[in-house]
Amino acid sequence: MKKPDIYITTPLYYVNSHPHIGHTFTTVVADIVKRYHKLFGRQVYLLTGTDEHGEKIAMAAQNAGVDVKKFVDDNSKRFKEVWDLMGLEYDDFIRTTEERHKKVVRYLLQKLHDTGDIYFASYEGHYCIGCERFITASELVDGKCPDHGTVPKLVKEENYFFKMSKYVDTFKKEIEKKPDIIRPEWYRNEVLGYLKEKIEDLCISRPKDRVSWGIELPFDNRFVTYVWFDALLNYISAIGYPDNPEFKDYWNVSEHFIAKDILRTHTIYWGTMLLASGLPLYKHLNVHGYWNMSGMKMSKSLGNVIEPTAFKQKYGDQGLRFFFLREMHWGEDSDFTMERYIGRYNTDLANNYGNLISRTMGMMEKYYPNDEKIEITKDLLSKHPLKDALENVIKSYKNDFYKYEFHKTLELMWALFDDTNKHIAESKPWEIAKAGDKAALCKTLAPVLEIIRITTYMLTPIMPLVCTQILNELGFEGAVNVKFDDFTKWGYSKTFNVKYKNKKFFERIEQ
Repeated sequence: MKKPDIYITTPLYYVNSHPHIGHTFTTVVADIVKRYHKLFGRQVYLLTGTDEHGEKIAMAAQNAGVDVKKFVDDNSKRFKEVWDLMGLEYDDFIRTTEERHKKVVRYLLQKLHDTGDIYFASYEGHYCIGCERFITASELVDGKCPDHGTVPKLVKEENYFFKMSKYVDTFKKEIEKKPDIIRPEWYRNEVLGYLKEKIEDLCISRPKDRVSWGIELPFDNRFVTYVWFDALLNYISAIGYPDNPEFKDYWNVSEHFIAKDILRTHTIYWGTMLLASGLPLYKHLNVHGYWNMSGMKMSKSLGNVIEPTAFKQKYGDQGLRFFFLREMHWGEDSDFTMERYIGRYNTDLANNYGNLISRTMGMMEKYYPNDEKIEITKDLLSKHPLKDALENVIKSYKNDFYKYEFHKTLELMWALFDDTNKHIAESKPWEIAKAGDKAALCKTLAPVLEIIRITTYMLTPIMPLVCTQILNELGFEGAVNVKFDDFTKWGYSKTFNVKYKNKKFFERIEQ
């Protein structure tokens, strides 16, 4: 691969259970962002994978009556199978049980121990097994962990600690001077709020007599590495830290994608770990909200999840990818219900966009039979009212998609589809065709075809399979390999040779 323009990472998914729609959302968004940048000719590298150590995993394996190694192998395989089933274009899938990762964890532990940034001490605190970390008093809500609704266990034991407090001020200054390092901005403000509290040093080990499933400390084999200190390092272990000469090329353009429940670990923990290691912070941390079910966070522990494989078997995945971006405003929470999904699919895809395509291609097949081409000339498209609206969509796509504010562009685009359907209804091409005026018919249909061509191209990162099929039937096979600024020019194509196969691309879902 050439020098990357963007290095995208998803969180490592914890393999104490199977993948669900919440995991799928983050990974699908990362995939969409990769495909979006590829339209502009940018080099993108996408990393995903699984987090496979820790107390919860050992407990889950024990409860299942399965050897822990087999347990993580099976569950990691399930994540990979789901991502492949969903057609995701990741470049690397890392597992924290791989030697390439464990080698980096041991290297960095030894390095920080040698510099005095890791020390041995006793500690007493409130430990949440669900979070696999000690919870501060300020984080508790009515004495319970806010994410898991459980009362943390009081634990007192000897462990190794990372001097996190030593690097907190430097970390704070770094994010203060980079207003967009954490996006959306309100999550950056939330982190600055965390930093007003007293930040303690981080316990980075677990005694083997309590937790044996983990990476052994290189300087004391009585302990294993705390799962968060282990897992976060995947972002650099996967790209060859510290030996790969191309490591900096990747790290300097790093874009993390996470859900808001792991904001603290990806800022205070990860940020101070990077600074202690002598590495710069990531370029951006992009934070999304929760998918809720009936007002509650979708969670394996709560048992209110949707399984992606079964969903795809019944509904496919193209509509789901669209729903993810259309329904959730980046950074905010959103609700996922089947009623909401079906309503959005039927309204936006079947009735609006899908109907526009079907009726237009149907007219092309009827009025231009036997592979007859429709010729596009500048006078057919000049000063058309739909052109200005399309240009606003293109501008939004280039700016707002780049900032992951996907819903803004999609709202504009679907308003354009409304206007285009209205244009067809008002211009009545069926009457023009009946009168035999091919020139007037061409002038009516040409801008509609341009709207479909350009917007479908822009939608290919979101719905790559169906949009590629639509472009092929419009006569533009391989269009996704054309640069964005070329293909989105009004009047780019001189002809349309539509090969409509009498099918609806988006069949209504009947409840």
